[in-house]
Amino acid sequence: MTKELTGKALFMALRSQHPPAGLIHHSARGSQYCAYDYRVIQEQSGLKTSMSRKGNCYDNAPMEIFWGTLKNESLSHYRFKSRDISSAYGKTD
Repeated sequence: MTKELTGKALFMALRSQHPPAGLIHHSARGSQYCAYDYRVIQEQSGLKTSMSRKGNCYDNAPMEIFWGTLKNESLSHYRFKSRDISSAYGKTD
Protein backbone atom coordinates (compact mmCIF):
# COMPACT_ATOMS: atom_id res chain seq x y z
CA MET A 1 0.00 0.00 0.00
CA THR A 2 1.51 3.33 -1.03
CA LYS A 3 1.40 6.67 0.74
CA GLU A 4 -0.44 8.08 -2.28
CA LEU A 5 -3.17 5.45 -1.99
CA THR A 6 -3.64 5.92 1.75
CA GLY A 7 -3.65 9.70 1.39
CA LYS A 8 -6.26 9.55 -1.36
CA ALA A 9 -8.41 7.14 0.68
CA LEU A 10 -8.22 9.38 3.74
CA PHE A 11 -9.08 12.46 1.68
CA MET A 12 -12.09 10.70 0.11
CA ALA A 13 -13.31 9.50 3.52
CA LEU A 14 -13.00 12.98 5.01
CA ARG A 15 -14.80 14.56 2.07
CA SER A 16 -17.70 12.11 2.17
CA GLN A 17 -18.12 11.70 5.95
CA HIS A 18 -17.25 15.17 7.34
CA PRO A 19 -16.00 13.90 10.73
CA PRO A 20 -15.92 16.30 13.68
CA ALA A 21 -12.64 17.96 14.66
CA GLY A 22 -10.78 15.98 17.26
CA LEU A 23 -11.67 12.59 15.83
CA ILE A 24 -8.95 10.08 16.76
CA HIS A 25 -7.37 8.31 13.80
CA HIS A 26 -5.49 5.19 14.94
CA SER A 27 -3.08 3.34 12.69
CA ALA A 28 -0.01 1.18 12.85
CA ARG A 29 3.37 2.77 12.31
CA GLY A 30 3.45 1.93 8.61
CA SER A 31 5.55 4.34 6.54
CA GLN A 32 2.50 5.40 4.53
CA TYR A 33 0.76 6.59 7.72
CA CYS A 34 3.88 8.38 8.97
CA ALA A 35 4.43 10.16 5.64
CA TYR A 36 4.49 13.94 5.75
CA ASP A 37 1.65 14.41 3.25
CA TYR A 38 -0.61 12.00 5.15
CA ARG A 39 0.08 13.75 8.45
CA VAL A 40 -0.65 17.14 6.85
CA ILE A 41 -4.08 15.91 5.70
CA GLN A 42 -4.80 14.72 9.25
CA GLU A 43 -3.65 17.98 10.80
CA GLN A 44 -5.60 20.19 8.37
CA SER A 45 -8.73 18.11 8.97
CA GLY A 46 -8.49 18.39 12.75
CA LEU A 47 -7.83 14.69 13.27
CA LYS A 48 -5.81 13.52 16.25
CA THR A 49 -3.19 10.92 15.42
CA SER A 50 -2.87 7.75 17.46
CA MET A 51 -0.17 5.17 16.74
CA SER A 52 1.23 2.15 18.46
CA ARG A 53 4.52 2.58 20.27
CA LYS A 54 7.58 1.82 18.19
CA GLY A 55 8.55 -1.81 18.41
CA ASN A 56 5.58 -2.93 20.51
CA CYS A 57 3.41 -5.22 18.40
CA TYR A 58 1.05 -5.85 21.33
CA ASP A 59 -0.28 -2.27 21.37
CA ASN A 60 -2.64 -2.94 18.50
CA ALA A 61 -3.69 -6.47 19.52
CA PRO A 62 -6.95 -5.47 21.30
CA MET A 63 -8.15 -3.50 18.24
CA GLU A 64 -7.21 -6.32 15.87
CA ILE A 65 -9.26 -8.72 18.01
CA PHE A 66 -12.19 -6.26 18.08
CA TRP A 67 -12.22 -5.72 14.30
CA GLY A 68 -11.76 -9.43 13.63
CA THR A 69 -14.73 -10.27 15.85
CA LEU A 70 -16.91 -7.51 14.38
CA LYS A 71 -16.07 -8.58 10.83
CA ASN A 72 -16.67 -12.23 11.59
CA GLU A 73 -20.00 -11.67 13.35
CA SER A 74 -21.36 -9.12 10.89
CA LEU A 75 -20.31 -10.92 7.71
CA SER A 76 -20.58 -14.59 8.68
CA HIS A 77 -24.22 -14.86 7.61
CA TYR A 78 -23.89 -12.77 4.43
CA ARG A 79 -23.70 -14.43 1.00
CA PHE A 80 -21.61 -12.38 -1.42
CA LYS A 81 -22.50 -12.22 -5.11
CA SER A 82 -18.96 -12.81 -6.31
CA ARG A 83 -15.71 -14.34 -5.13
CA ASP A 84 -13.92 -11.01 -5.69
CA ILE A 85 -16.20 -9.18 -3.27
CA SER A 86 -15.94 -12.01 -0.78
CA SER A 87 -12.15 -11.90 -0.98
CA ALA A 88 -12.14 -8.14 -0.47
CA TYR A 89 -13.89 -8.67 2.85
CA GLY A 90 -11.54 -11.49 3.77
CA LYS A 91 -14.31 -14.09 3.68
CA THR A 92 -13.21 -17.08 1.65
CA ASP A 93 -15.33 -20.18 2.23
